[in-house]
Amino acid sequence: MQPEESYTDQQLFELLKSSDKVAFMEIYRRYQTPLYLFACNLVQQEELAADLVQDIMMSLWEKRTTTSLNASLEGYLFRAIRYRFFDWIDKQKVRQDYISNFQVFLDHSEWQTDNIVAERELLQVIDQQIEQLPLRMKTIFLMNYRDHLTTEQIAEKLNISRKTVQNQINNANTLLRKHLGKLYWLLFML
Repeated sequence: MQPEESYTDQQLFELLKSSDKVAFMEIYRRYQTPLYLFACNLVQQEELAADLVQDIMMSLWEKRTTTSLNASLEGYLFRAIRYRFFDWIDKQKVRQDYISNFQVFLDHSEWQTDNIVAERELLQVIDQQIEQLPLRMKTIFLMNYRDHLTTEQIAEKLNISRKTVQNQINNANTLLRKHLGKLYWLLFML
């Protein structure tokens, strides 16, 4: 059998579809840096660029059995980065619109006891779901979410790799999205 480095992208993609982890790692090795540089040019933020690349690669692995290529693997990955960037822009706009509308509501409305109680109950549900996370995942997630530490800062404090921190944060977000549904987005807005 030939080494993975000598496989074409199409051959690696076919192996990936059969859940070949070595093929996935070779795809990651080949495209991580070019995708990162491309993302840096789009977003002008190194950490966000790294997150976009990580998201694309995770998505490629998660959807490996259902993804089909109409063109080259390289073209697919670069288009995916661009689309993920546009999604990020849309989410930022929606979030900013929500915050603006919420501020208008606060400025022009009277808070009633029911609203305060409802907010506390929502926060309690969110906190309960965070508490359900595995200890290490919860610790890393809270350091990022509540303490606003970067992945580098967390990795340094816990003496673990940045990739481990990113994986734990991504896994926590996935679990919280699954368990909280639409309430998940309140986590970042309240």
